[in-house]
Amino acid sequence: MKIRILISLILLSCTAAGICSTPDETEYYALLMSGKKIGYTVRIRQVADGRVTTTEKVKMTIARADFSMTIMTLEASVETLDGKPIGFESIQQLSGTTQTVKGTFDNKGKVNITTSAMGMTRQNTVDAPPGAIMSEGIRLLQLKKGLKQGTIYKATIFSPSLQAAVSAVVSVGSTENVDLFGRVIPLTRMDVTMQTPAGTISTTSYVDNQMRALKTKMPAMGMDLEMIACDEAFALSENDVVDFLSGMLLKSPMPIKQIVPKSSATYFLRPTRDIKLNIPSTDSQTVTPPAGGMMVVTVTPARATGGEFPYKGTDAKLLQALKPTTYVQSDNKEIIALAAKATAGAKTAAEAAKRIEAFVDDYIVEKNLSVGYASAVEVAQSKQGDCSEHAVLTAAMCRAIGIPARVVSGFVGVDDFLGKSNVFGAHAWTESYVNGKWIGLDATRSKSPFGPTYITLAVGNGDPKDFFAMATTLGNFKIEKITFKD
Repeated sequence: MKIRILISLILLSCTAAGICSTPDETEYYALLMSGKKIGYTVRIRQVADGRVTTTEKVKMTIARADFSMTIMTLEASVETLDGKPIGFESIQQLSGTTQTVKGTFDNKGKVNITTSAMGMTRQNTVDAPPGAIMSEGIRLLQLKKGLKQGTIYKATIFSPSLQAAVSAVVSVGSTENVDLFGRVIPLTRMDVTMQTPAGTISTTSYVDNQMRALKTKMPAMGMDLEMIACDEAFALSENDVVDFLSGMLLKSPMPIKQIVPKSSATYFLRPTRDIKLNIPSTDSQTVTPPAGGMMVVTVTPARATGGEFPYKGTDAKLLQALKPTTYVQSDNKEIIALAAKATAGAKTAAEAAKRIEAFVDDYIVEKNLSVGYASAVEVAQSKQGDCSEHAVLTAAMCRAIGIPARVVSGFVGVDDFLGKSNVFGAHAWTESYVNGKWIGLDATRSKSPFGPTYITLAVGNGDPKDFFAMATTLGNFKIEKITFKD
């Protein structure tokens, strides 16, 4: 999941940055994470038949413990000559699977989107606010506003990777000498702050007089992500090996085994960057507004027994948590069959949910980090994956029998991980709605009770864009103190 979030960040920064002004010109960029090359971006702007097509290709390799994986995404936006959006298409290849997304803008302020993967197709419609623009529209707006220091203007950017519009504020800064792999040239600083549906994302670009962004940087999950213009040979050259997981481990100020048996734990979180932490409150977690520079998160796992299923209420959010999605395909025949098998004879929603949790734990036989982020159907067929794959399959099976469910992402405390003791590692699990409460289910450890070592950072339907808020929170804080109740 976190890898797909990273891809969305890169594509969003590409959209917000300046692009080549000459038709059919190809620009190459090296992608760096914390100073190490992890991949490249290729950008092409083509003009034909009264349309402008801007294409971004991103290819990168990420290590996850002993596994490495290569991800390729191709995203093309189509606009009129005066920058009005017409449509977009994206193709993403990860872990041997390909997902294609196509979107078209109508004249009623809507974007009709079709997503295809593994022979299945889903359609949905999202809003396109008046005046929303994509790559060419941004380029024209930047040319109009110019590079005078102190200039500030706003834009509404539609992001194909997020399938949503974001509000952006652009600030033109001073001219600075910028190092582009040993080539130092004067460029104008341009800061862009974007309000996404899940939080604030900020990028800094350095542009030339033609508004081409030759260097763009942004914080991403506790690391510094950079996109720097270079020649084709360097862009396509061998990448460094960057462990994506080790940089997201949080050191616990006390042994994890002391926290596990407690009924409640309170975490005092201190940001490590000048950012606003975006952490939600849930039935198992309460968040106190920051005081003294720290955010206080108290985790008291919700418990529930009994409950009826399928859900027959009218709550809109709960009904939404029953619907099939791109990654949680609860209407798939194979998922329905697995859910029926797992819950045969179950009398209550609580019993059914726990049975699904245990079933998924046993069903996924290859528990490793080789899968980037698979959908529930892919997991049902491959029987492999890490916490994310356990979470989406559990959620899909719960929904298939009428129990509202959602995917949760955050941190969990472990005694040992990647050779480090007493740490909190990035993790995904499931919550199901049972008898009036959202209760936690972790199919990676179904034989252990769901305890107070789970810190929630985001909840959603399993789609990576639902967890975009994690991009500005994950890796950007430390746990300064922990207290607990017996």
